[in-house]
Amino acid sequence: MGVLTGLEDLLRTVAPQVLAAVTRRYGDFDACEDAVQEALFAAAQQWPVDGVPDNPRSWLITVASRRRIELLRSDAARRKRELRPADPVPDVRGDDELTLLVLCCHPALSPVSQVALTLRAVGGLTTAEIARALLVPEPAIGQRISRAKQRIRSSGARFALPGPDELGARLTGVRQVLYLIFNEGHTASSGSRLHRVELTREAIRLTRQLHAARPADGETAGLLALMLLTDARRPARTRPDGGLVPLAEQDRSRWDKAAIAEGVEIITGSLTSTRIGPFQLQAAIAAIHAEAPRPELTDWPQIKELYALLDALAPSPMVTLNRIVAIAMVDGPKTALACLAEAQPALAGHHRVAAVRAHLLEMAGDPEAAREQYQLAAKHTLSRPEQRYLESRAARLTKSPGD
Repeated sequence: MGVLTGLEDLLRTVAPQVLAAVTRRYGDFDACEDAVQEALFAAAQQWPVDGVPDNPRSWLITVASRRRIELLRSDAARRKRELRPADPVPDVRGDDELTLLVLCCHPALSPVSQVALTLRAVGGLTTAEIARALLVPEPAIGQRISRAKQRIRSSGARFALPGPDELGARLTGVRQVLYLIFNEGHTASSGSRLHRVELTREAIRLTRQLHAARPADGETAGLLALMLLTDARRPARTRPDGGLVPLAEQDRSRWDKAAIAEGVEIITGSLTSTRIGPFQLQAAIAAIHAEAPRPELTDWPQIKELYALLDALAPSPMVTLNRIVAIAMVDGPKTALACLAEAQPALAGHHRVAAVRAHLLEMAGDPEAAREQYQLAAKHTLSRPEQRYLESRAARLTKSPGD
């Protein structure tokens, strides 16, 4: 099992470099991506039997290049050339992963297509793996990826980094796609599992690549720190039966201390050396939670101030809800309930609104109203672990016949 896992990690690490080299040599991202997928499949079949070659990346580039030429021959018989053993292998360049990420997150694609194509082309996941991770039928994922590649081709996009001005805007989209992938893995929006580790792992790995390519980019550093600090709590977020454990009740000795230390170091350096952005603020909040040895020692006043900054810089329904929870911890649940009532029109329709209201009502000493809100939240979530957790909170507040 360890050998297979190591092989999978190797293939996924070199896959974007191979695709970049082949695409740069032959153009036509669509056909080159297909050729690289066939080379990866060949490696997965041959290497466990024959052994890993001395230069795995070169082996994959050569095989993918041969396959690409075969496709050229079948598409246009007039092209009669062969890839001789002495032909130079396409080169790999320092910005390859970044170029590939920017291409897969092309603004002509929808967010869901950007996610699927990024996981396939840069993450090295197969169509079947992506389908399982996203809980989408494999044919649908295959069609989505195929359409995304066709859209890139029709848009005239080239395998090259855009100019400095455009690159900044495109990096914003890349970071958002990586964040979407991580979030879906950290708290699956539907299904029986709370976590999809394959997605969080890929999101962290790809964000590391982006950070390595642009180490001075504060928001990329903030995103990586946020992922590390959030994922560090994963071992304590579920019970043996898969049930959800809220932050205040987690066994903090089970948190990943190495990931916390790395995340704190990254965000501390970023906040002192770059312009502050939304991901950095979220990472700073996560660091405060991670460094509190016990829940009651959490610096909630500082978290409240950071959420106020985040709400002003990048407002969103989830930021508003989290800010209201921080207000409750500092100013009391009644103040927070008033804030929630004021913000509710912009938050309507999400089960987390009812969940937060239930939590605040419970803090305020109104168990009956809290129970109703927990039940309402449980009814509307598609995540089975979250549903079980919310139902258990409601059941705990149900009056017994003797009361």
